[in-house]
Amino acid sequence: MALTDEAIEKIKQMITSGRVRPGEKLPREADLAAELGLSRNSLREAVKALSLINVLDVRQGDGTYATSLSPSLLLEALSFIVDFHRDDTVLEFLEVRRILEPAATALAALRMPPEEQAELSKLLDAVTVDSPVDDFVAADLEFHKKIAIGSGNSVLASLVDNMSMPTVRARVWRGMTQPLALERTLNEHRAICQAIKSQEPELARSWATVHISGIESWLRTALAD
Repeated sequence: MALTDEAIEKIKQMITSGRVRPGEKLPREADLAAELGLSRNSLREAVKALSLINVLDVRQGDGTYATSLSPSLLLEALSFIVDFHRDDTVLEFLEVRRILEPAATALAALRMPPEEQAELSKLLDAVTVDSPVDDFVAADLEFHKKIAIGSGNSVLASLVDNMSMPTVRARVWRGMTQPLALERTLNEHRAICQAIKSQEPELARSWATVHISGIESWLRTALAD
């Protein structure tokens, strides 16, 4: 095991064991290196690596802290990786969306508070089939994001949000080229929203599956052509 990897593993064990809790300050560098049996160089490299993935927060002049370790914070690193997706992997992201989003939508039907349901309805009224495609897709992204948050599961919400971004170009493309795509999207969004408001999780799950599957099916055909 490389020295830096060993240092990362030892700091990870400190946090997972409860020796350092979320939000707490780590011992100063010299003391921590001695405690873990590491060189200060290895420790610095490990701290740098863990700060990049939001496990540690290095505050100049103050010290190094464990972050809140919230799922949304830790999964931010995933968005960096997702940014490097290629066009030929968009279908794979849609497949993941088809797995995750129906589950999130079903949970939202059980857990989304009335005030958040009202916000979801407002999003539906914010655009029409005559809206610019970019505005329409922006509202589409926000619609799905609110549903994911409404699931009450922060890990699931973060994953859904990260998987959604690589499909933006495909959504714009569909809106510009497929006849009645915007009408279909609005109708499916209304059905999803109604199922959530009616607290019908399986109906909400079904409509979400239909919605994502429709985009995926269109893209497969479009790429094949």
